[in-house]
Amino acid sequence: MCGITGFAERSHDAETARKIVKGMADLIAYRGPDGEGYYVDDQVALGHRRLSIIDLEGGKQPMFNEDGNLVVIFNGEIYNFQDLRAELVSAGHTFATKSDTEVLLHGYEQWGKELPARLRGMFTFVIWDRASHTMFGARDIFGIKPFYYYNVDGLFLFGSEIKSFLAHPGFKKELNEERLPEYLSIEYIPNEETMFRNVFKLPGAHMFTWKDGRMTVERYYDIQYHVDESKSLQEWEKIITDTFSESVAAHQIADVEVGCFLSSGVDSSFVVNEVAKGTPHVKSFSVGYAEEKYSELPYAQEFSREIGVPSIANQVDADQFFEANRVIQWYLDEPMPNPAEVPLYFLAQNARKYVKVVLSGEGADELFGGYPMYCQAVHFMDYERKVPKPLRKCAGKIARKLPEGFKGKHFLVRGSQEPWQRYLRANYVFADPAERDRYLKKDYHSPRPETFFKPYFDKVSGLDEPTQLQWVDMHTWMLYDILLKADRMSMANSLELRVPFLDREMLDVALSIPQRYRSGKEETKIALRGAALKQLPESVAHRKKLGFPVPLNDWLREDKYYNMVREKFTGPVAEQFFNTGELLRLLDDHKAGRAKNMTKIWSFYSFILWYELYFVNSAPPAGVYGK
Repeated sequence: MCGITGFAERSHDAETARKIVKGMADLIAYRGPDGEGYYVDDQVALGHRRLSIIDLEGGKQPMFNEDGNLVVIFNGEIYNFQDLRAELVSAGHTFATKSDTEVLLHGYEQWGKELPARLRGMFTFVIWDRASHTMFGARDIFGIKPFYYYNVDGLFLFGSEIKSFLAHPGFKKELNEERLPEYLSIEYIPNEETMFRNVFKLPGAHMFTWKDGRMTVERYYDIQYHVDESKSLQEWEKIITDTFSESVAAHQIADVEVGCFLSSGVDSSFVVNEVAKGTPHVKSFSVGYAEEKYSELPYAQEFSREIGVPSIANQVDADQFFEANRVIQWYLDEPMPNPAEVPLYFLAQNARKYVKVVLSGEGADELFGGYPMYCQAVHFMDYERKVPKPLRKCAGKIARKLPEGFKGKHFLVRGSQEPWQRYLRANYVFADPAERDRYLKKDYHSPRPETFFKPYFDKVSGLDEPTQLQWVDMHTWMLYDILLKADRMSMANSLELRVPFLDREMLDVALSIPQRYRSGKEETKIALRGAALKQLPESVAHRKKLGFPVPLNDWLREDKYYNMVREKFTGPVAEQFFNTGELLRLLDDHKAGRAKNMTKIWSFYSFILWYELYFVNSAPPAGVYGK
């Protein structure tokens, strides 16, 4: 696991370019504190920071092929590299190291642009062909590992994190202000754009080619459902168990100790239990709060005792939470107001004292149907099956005129809409964009947030609604929220996080399972829970998902933390973008108990902290690695 960065242009002075690319890599040094390496010629500069996991001595980067024509930098792990290596040796290739990195070089020689589709793992990589002056790169199918780029006026910048671009004098740093409304509604921008103008995300399952200033982006893999109705639920449970066991084994390949994150839920418990079969004393790591009603620690520690694995836990208090949030907004690159990132940061920080690699349960909900809104979608699916569309439209029109307390009003209204219009994540923070816009000083003429998700729904319009939601979540929520914070919070602490549910083989199983075995009207992850029930204590297999709950709702009512937020809500950044009177009303209503505004407050507060760091101070805060 590493950090990569670099740039390309028609020509430059190599000595100057070397200094620049080193400065870029230094800004993400925490991603790879074990070593650094650079390649520079008169057109390209490549930088690499290494966290040594496999082939500790021989895996240094940048790495070259035999004749020195190809040079690669790589972030991630290739879990099938040994199989690919054997295939390439049979084809006549000679290997100089035992690392998975070298497979990329010889694989590109052998297969060219077909290479990414052959890889099983989490990765981003860049290969520079010195002879053809062509750069090629790709991102794994899920987007577990990040990749950003900037291609303006002949300058092509790329990196694992946007902040590395700040060290290049040609980078024009601008706020992508038109996307502020979407950020406030959704918590992230649900497409390739970022909060920096002209900086884009390379989507998961995509590759790119850069040559002579021109960049082309292509999809190399498409997630498509191929449901198999021939198997029973019990057969699917067995398939999940067997496939997951193999995936966990593959994700444990390392030349260093591997630990596990453990929360109270079935996903991480399934991971820990599987690892413990082959590694009885695997270390598990959990995080919680002194406020017990928000803490997952009692459940996690009880489970650890039951299966006999060491449990290492830490607690986070309010002072730590608020102090860390400023540093966290720097690590994130873009503002993100998901409070769960804070305990995740402290969890990774504690784990790094003991291990370099952890396995975690991310991705199980999206692949196997784990969110309550999938159950709601089953109800809508049944409603649409039973009631003709004209009647649903009529019922929705009538229901809109009913008083707010009328039972069933919202179901009838939403039942008259299309799936993309009632997608809950589109209005995650503000149910009504008009309410959101009251806080903004400018009218951005932004479309309703759900319209950003319509293109995703259009691609899978032939699927049933719960399955549509899963597919859209895989390409938006999981990619831009779940995996982003998992990568940033682990790498901020120089810790490699692996996700065995997000594996090619596990995906193939998930895409085959009938919808009725994924989510019902009341139950989530039906087949996965069934598989877990055969392995885990029944109390764990049926435990509801908590998802890193935090006491922030309560803390914001305490004077100390209320005043912290109030100071920012009346400061110059708030004055620049927001109607501060409305912000204060929002905060005061929450403190007085007249409303629960935590999510909205934290969205504004996180943006203000982030903007101060990147556009006012333009420097890492105290506490960042290397400061």
